Amino acid sequence: MELTTVWFIAIAMLWTGYFVLEGFDFGVGMLYRVLGRNEPERRAAIEAIGPVWDGNEVWLIMAGAATFAAFPEWYATLFSGFYLPLFFILVGLIVRGVALEYRGKRDDPVWRSRMDIMIVVGSVLPALLWGVAFGNIVRGVPLDAAHEYVGSFGTLLNPFALLGGLTFVAVFVTHGAIFLALRTTDDLRVRATRLATRVGVVAAVLAIAFLVWAQVLRGDTASVVIAVAAIVAFAGALVANILRREGWAFLGSTLAIGLAVVSLFVALFPDVMPSTLAPGSTLTVVGAASSSYTLKVMTIITAIFLPLVLLYQGWTYWVFRKRVVAA
Repeated sequence: MELTTVWFIAIAMLWTGYFVLEGFDFGVGMLYRVLGRNEPERRAAIEAIGPVWDGNEVWLIMAGAATFAAFPEWYATLFSGFYLPLFFILVGLIVRGVALEYRGKRDDPVWRSRMDIMIVVGSVLPALLWGVAFGNIVRGVPLDAAHEYVGSFGTLLNPFALLGGLTFVAVFVTHGAIFLALRTTDDLRVRATRLATRVGVVAAVLAIAFLVWAQVLRGDTASVVIAVAAIVAFAGALVANILRREGWAFLGSTLAIGLAVVSLFVALFPDVMPSTLAPGSTLTVVGAASSSYTLKVMTIITAIFLPLVLLYQGWTYWVFRKRVVAA
């Protein structure tokens, strides 16, 4: 297998890990004011993601850094063409991170209420815009012969991309509700389970529509099979949630998100930024890749340090695996 293909797969796996892990963070951030009816319950919801949310964002940093190093032209085209959505995503992540860290620093209801608004906005905005961004990557954007984006911000707000944004929000809300049901107790756990079922039906409809549309636009046999597996996994998650098997439900939603993201990358390959203007303007893995020497060095470094990162993050989840009690 060529190193360009290896690194395309590696970047796909990094984005998959990011959306699986950060997905329930976003979901909890969007939900905890809805599910938490008092301060102890809201604090319990925050504590459920407190030890892991910042570690989950490491996957985004690694995905961005790997793209910059392995496929610099992809990085340049993506970040110049999607400048405004990515800027607002960054603002949302900063606002959310600040609010999570500072919410408990003052014993003041007004202060906590403001931080709560920041957490909700900082969770909804990135989830929505990541869906819009990935919808546009799969659909294709107007690129000229020099692989420069020649559209506008409005070009990115097409029906397929907006459906992607709504799908990401709904699926992450479901994923977050299932995570809260897994990590909390008593009434908060019951309400999270109930909400996961209700929102999950809407998320399933949106996800099916988005994945089917994606396969019609740019699918092949492999991506179709993976997309179907994602839908089956999500259905299994909803069934397990109804049966109050939170562990299996969370495993199902995790598999569903992971398989759905993988199906998008499989459908995309060997392109990284399809052009809607002319096939010759499409940016491919070969055309966007760094030199062979750079990819070799990156492969060696990653083989050494990535297992250490995975071990550390796995240890973190194991240490903080117990349920959080609202008190």
